[in-house]
Amino acid sequence: MASLKDLRNRITSVKATQKITKAMQMVAAAKLRRAQMAAEAGRPFAEKMSQVLGNLAGNLVGGVGAPKLLSGTGAEQVHLLVVCTGDRGLCGAFNSSIVRLAVREHILKLTAAGKTVKIMTVGKKGNDQLRRLYRDQIVESMDIRGNRPVDYEFAAEIANKILTRFEAGEFDVATLFFSEFRSVISQIPTAQRLIPAELPAADTSAKATIGNAALEFEPSEEAILETLLPKNLTVQIYRALLENAASEQGARMSAMDSATRNAGEMIKKQTLIYNRTRQAMITKELIEIISGAEAL
Repeated sequence: MASLKDLRNRITSVKATQKITKAMQMVAAAKLRRAQMAAEAGRPFAEKMSQVLGNLAGNLVGGVGAPKLLSGTGAEQVHLLVVCTGDRGLCGAFNSSIVRLAVREHILKLTAAGKTVKIMTVGKKGNDQLRRLYRDQIVESMDIRGNRPVDYEFAAEIANKILTRFEAGEFDVATLFFSEFRSVISQIPTAQRLIPAELPAADTSAKATIGNAALEFEPSEEAILETLLPKNLTVQIYRALLENAASEQGARMSAMDSATRNAGEMIKKQTLIYNRTRQAMITKELIEIISGAEAL
């Protein structure tokens, strides 16, 4: 049985940990508001840009003049997986759920199908987890510790690295992995194909309102797409980083709240054990005193 001193030290240690987890919860709650506002503000622009590109590309997908970012290379042999996680832990299953989606749903299946897999990691935690089993397949690793809050320039840097590798013929398909923020207790690991661009179907309602009139573009649809598709790549990555930032703070807030409550339960349990042990020692000493007095 532990001594009273050991129990006191244990209780003191748990109380100190509880203060840390409570402080981290409050910091995460403060950061979550800004991150959530940024993520929600970025969604309409990213979705509308995809819709506009979908309307432009409706007649070009698979065509001769379609840009390579839209039609791809014509092969699906080499896949680049861009796995976006955080640089810090203590946020529950936020990082591991994104890595798990990339491994189970893509790396294992693609490898079993005889495909070649290359990995680009954005965030230290994802890189650490994937490096254990897929060290040789990681071709690029980027930390985001120096880019807080996440800015558009950092997303453009990631997009430029992807485009450079694509133009060099290093891969055929690129897929982005991130966590979509829903609420403090709900973050959904998501996979989004970047190259060839995954665009929504063309909206026919706008064409119907003008009586199915023929539309002419100046410059041509191909020229517009050649300019907008690289920008769309940056926009989608930027949106993913914003979603990740909000998801990370939400997951950390939830995890630290659970840790704080668990620490409170542990303090109650250890305090009860301490009181019982102390009472047992007092009772034992009283019995010894009474027994000694009766012996005299």
